[in-house]
Amino acid sequence: MEHHVYFWLKQGRDNSSDRSKFEAGISRLMESENLESGCWGKPAATEKRAVTDHSWDYALSFKFTTMEDHDAYQSDDPQHMAFVEDFRTWWERVLVMDIE
Repeated sequence: MEHHVYFWLKQGRDNSSDRSKFEAGISRLMESENLESGCWGKPAATEKRAVTDHSWDYALSFKFTTMEDHDAYQSDDPQHMAFVEDFRTWWERVLVMDIE
């Protein structure tokens, strides 16, 4: 299954120092033993169209071999728990979309 997460950071967190810290935090998520693979990034500079959304600041896309791996990531993964603890006050909005 695939796990996609979009982050909108709060105003005031759009400086280079905070962005560097957030990017380091997302990069540490990639160290999770529960992941099969993953990547993260910022909105691509694609053409603005009615069907595209460039309003978010960061997104990640993780692939899990099994639903159990995903559930372990959500419930007790040390990288995930640390990321949420460190940055949960930094985002205005988070949108999660999972694909079976």
